[in-house]
Amino acid sequence: MVGGSETVTREVAVGLSARGWDVEVLTTRTVDHYLWANDLPEGTTEEDGVTVRRFSTVPQMSRCGRRAQDSIQHGVLPPIDDQWTWVSWRFNVPELFHHLLRHGPEYDAVVFSPYMFWTTTACLSTVAARAVVMPCLHDETYARLDVVRPVLAEPASVWFLSEPEHRLAHRLGPIADHHIVTGAGVEVPSGYDPDGFRARHGLTRPFVLYAGRREKDKGWDWLVQVFADALAGGGLEEIDLVTMGVGTVAPPPGLAGRVIDLGFLPDAERNDAFAAALAYLQPSRMESFSRTTMEAWLAGTPVLTIDGSEVVIWHCERSGGGGVFADGSDLRRWLLRLVAQPADREAMAGRGRQYVLDNYAWRVVLDGMEADLQRFTAPGDR
Repeated sequence: MVGGSETVTREVAVGLSARGWDVEVLTTRTVDHYLWANDLPEGTTEEDGVTVRRFSTVPQMSRCGRRAQDSIQHGVLPPIDDQWTWVSWRFNVPELFHHLLRHGPEYDAVVFSPYMFWTTTACLSTVAARAVVMPCLHDETYARLDVVRPVLAEPASVWFLSEPEHRLAHRLGPIADHHIVTGAGVEVPSGYDPDGFRARHGLTRPFVLYAGRREKDKGWDWLVQVFADALAGGGLEEIDLVTMGVGTVAPPPGLAGRVIDLGFLPDAERNDAFAAALAYLQPSRMESFSRTTMEAWLAGTPVLTIDGSEVVIWHCERSGGGGVFADGSDLRRWLLRLVAQPADREAMAGRGRQYVLDNYAWRVVLDGMEADLQRFTAPGDR
């Protein structure tokens, strides 16, 4: 799993199954979200107590769809006809659509996530009366498309992962009458091995960490430049930037040896990476919850986020577990402070960890989701 919405969806499914719900996952055969190829076998399997039905994607590339995508990426809304072409321009999953048409009435509720892909925009209408949408909404041009308005306006329920996401949805347009802020859960590791992590990866100097997709939309390119600007101010000669995840790193020549790519790490190594870092850097404004922020706090590491990231700033203000930076000078001041005042750093991280434990343990989040799902079921039925 390389995306937050996919990870949350998986853990909701497994968590509800463990509580006695009969859960099926309807998904694609795709592993790579750039290519949308049919990597995994088609058909039905049992995984972690959950029935998983995988359906084939069908490529639907077109010049019109490509033009619409380019327009969206430049912040311009395409005409409505082009928007509908855009919905299908990368792929569609016709057998998934047909499955919902045939078997939709057999499900008490169908949870769709995230909001912008064909599997939600095209399929939700088949079961709108029993649909729950967990949109993972960002303040982006995609969210302003006319074709995605029904995704928020027509389901029976909408689950938001944070209050800023909820407020954003209201600013964008109509929302289903019934909607709640559920939050998202985060697994709490049983322990961490920061010293072992540094030794295993040859990390002999302090480092700040970025985890996730190395993409422009996630702020990666901006972060690399801001890190370079912070180093240019002096005083940070011993601090590196370590990154893990997917996508191209490509640091500029001036940062050779100071940006270290560890690639995609197993879960235990990922947890240890958070614990070993001086601070976790969150450069993305496109967040509906920010799972990596929670993972950093659980690991005892403070979080520094980009100015303008409404969701992460909301978490930092509520928890007292992080700070905000707008440029290289800001980042430099924060890092110098964290190095010079380790007690303050530990206090900040401790407040962040307690915030996650109090608000985003899975037992708390699943209680809210389960209560909402009860509205769809007859007494005693799951």
